[in-house]
Amino acid sequence: MSVQANSVAVAGVRPETKGPWIYGPWLDLVVGCGAWSAPLLAIAMWTAPATSHFWIVGFYLLAIIFNYPHFMATVYRAYHTRETFEKYKFFTLHLTLLLVLTGVLLHTSYRLFPWVFTLYICWSPWHYTGQNYGLLMMFVRRSGATATTGERRWMHAAFVASYLMLLASFETGGSNDPLILSLGLPAKFTLLARMALGGAFAIFALLAFDGLVRRSGLRAMVAPLTLLATQFLWFVLPTILELRSDYHVPQTRYSSGILAVLHSAQYIWITSYFQRREARAAGQAQWKITAYFLTLLAGGIALFIPGPWLVSYVFHYDFTTSFLIFMALVNIHHFLLDGALWKLRDTKVSSLLVGVGEKEAASASRARADASAGRSVGGRVVSAPAFRVGLVGLLFLWGGMDQLHFALGTDEGNLASLSQAAVMNPYDATIEERIGAAETKAGNKDAAVAALTGAVEINPHRLALQEACARAMIEDGRYADAYEHYQKMLAMFPRDTDALVNYGLLAARLGHPVAAMDAWQKATDIKPDQPNAHAYLAEGFDRQGESAPAARQWKEFLRLSADAGPDDSGAKAAGTAQATVQLADDEARLDQAQTALADYESGIAMAKRAGDAKLESVAQVRLADLQDKMGDARAAQESYKRGLLLDTKNGDPQSEGVDWFNYGQFLRRRGLGDELAFACFLRAEDLLASAKSGGPELETVLTARKEMESRLGKKAAAARRDRTALLARAVNLPPTSF
Repeated sequence: MSVQANSVAVAGVRPETKGPWIYGPWLDLVVGCGAWSAPLLAIAMWTAPATSHFWIVGFYLLAIIFNYPHFMATVYRAYHTRETFEKYKFFTLHLTLLLVLTGVLLHTSYRLFPWVFTLYICWSPWHYTGQNYGLLMMFVRRSGATATTGERRWMHAAFVASYLMLLASFETGGSNDPLILSLGLPAKFTLLARMALGGAFAIFALLAFDGLVRRSGLRAMVAPLTLLATQFLWFVLPTILELRSDYHVPQTRYSSGILAVLHSAQYIWITSYFQRREARAAGQAQWKITAYFLTLLAGGIALFIPGPWLVSYVFHYDFTTSFLIFMALVNIHHFLLDGALWKLRDTKVSSLLVGVGEKEAASASRARADASAGRSVGGRVVSAPAFRVGLVGLLFLWGGMDQLHFALGTDEGNLASLSQAAVMNPYDATIEERIGAAETKAGNKDAAVAALTGAVEINPHRLALQEACARAMIEDGRYADAYEHYQKMLAMFPRDTDALVNYGLLAARLGHPVAAMDAWQKATDIKPDQPNAHAYLAEGFDRQGESAPAARQWKEFLRLSADAGPDDSGAKAAGTAQATVQLADDEARLDQAQTALADYESGIAMAKRAGDAKLESVAQVRLADLQDKMGDARAAQESYKRGLLLDTKNGDPQSEGVDWFNYGQFLRRRGLGDELAFACFLRAEDLLASAKSGGPELETVLTARKEMESRLGKKAAAARRDRTALLARAVNLPPTSF
């Protein structure tokens, strides 16, 4: 309900009840003015981080009891009489038909849905704001006070400021929900705006109430002040908490969570009062709130539940998506219709909500005409008691089935419950996704893949679902299936960089290097600030022997890693060190000796800080090779020694064997004795043989050792006997030897 107030007083009116209250002070303050907001919002915030299945099911039941009926209250008001239908025909007919066509379009073109869903999410708080403001002005008038034009403007400005404050929070940063579009405004820009709007709310409210309280007294303003406090709790306080802590309310939970329940209860409270007065003014003395609420309950179920079930079963459409489409469109229809129906400047609305008098007498005669017109429109069959009772019974049964389906389908981890929910509706991708997660947790990888594949078939438009299916295939070792899945996925989401990166990794693994490089290149073109894609590209260029483009990609990776700020994780530190060493390798191949020298030393320091002794050893030996090429044999020998010492500590015979061989080659090139080089080759041969994975390295060492043994002749046997001493001499050569 969005009651819009104006300054026109109702002439000759007198209150229907004693004082300004609708049903009585306690019910009016608690429900109508939202005094229960503070404890209920606190409970919702407290239970949100660890919400149990009981609370989830209970909250959905509250939606059926309060949220759905409150939508039906507007439909009831607009359609139950011909006069009201005709009076608001643009809204009741033309806009309704437009929204029905929009629903058909959204079911056929999923890409349009986020725009409509975002509209619903951002419009909801404005709708709540309009209702709070309208009720506040209604209570001001029922108290006998008269707000000046300036006071009404200040009050309206305060409510608008509180809404804009929350909207600024909604648009700060990117959205984590694919159905909600966000401007992604930087927090540093919206911070000042939100603070200013919060201050404006306080100042404008003070300016509005200062004169009202002084003229009418604080007691008369209890209800309006309570509504002001409710607006503060609903809009201003969440933003303040967000600015001062890590607390953050997601847009969907804000617009459709506990706040929606509070708003709906408030709406039913005021509309039931209006319908009672209208019915009695029309001479319907038998009007009962119980029958009215049952009508709203049945109508609310009819608005939300049968549609998605029928669409799902008839067209095999994803039930959850269809439900969200219905929810968004019913809400938007409600916002439009509600804004037209509830205006205090409307004579009938004003007379029934504020008081009775001559204007209400005219309204009563119209209401009687409305009632008779309504009976003629209904028709004999529709108005028959048996038909109505049967229809209500069917809707309640359907609502109960939907509640059971929801309870079973949200019992995450319970395969038995989830499977029963899937039997009730086999076209619900969300339930299939939960089954996949439960199967994964239970270690049933094949079953998890089957469930997630089925979910993707039901709803291929959900990116997160596609990614979950691909991960399940990879975890099950089905790399070829995952590769084909990513191909289909990228046809739908060609600009998803995570999918491109993962597709490239699978392509490289399955022997498709060109496809891998193309995928990583596209990922960097779409999102240049993605470090991993640059790293994979660099590795790909290195495998192809293209040092120049590889070096450019390594530099970009390191720049992006540095821009991201410090990270205490060992994985990132080791990755940065590895990239620095590989960059130095490329620079060495490109004859950029001085730059490579500096990067090797930097990489060694990084590896040491990261505790990666193996990488540190590799970098030391490669640095030694470069120093040798530059003619600095003394520095090269020191680097080799440090690398060999690290190899011994690491206990890696493969790396140690290769490094002893390289050191022997270095000694031979420097003409420091064939016996020393021969001893190094023997040590390398033993280590590689013990590693049982010597491969080509062992063959190279064997060839070099045999050649050296042939050159040494009879000295080879003596060198074999004395190799321990020779190795000690080799690593402890004095600097003057170079």
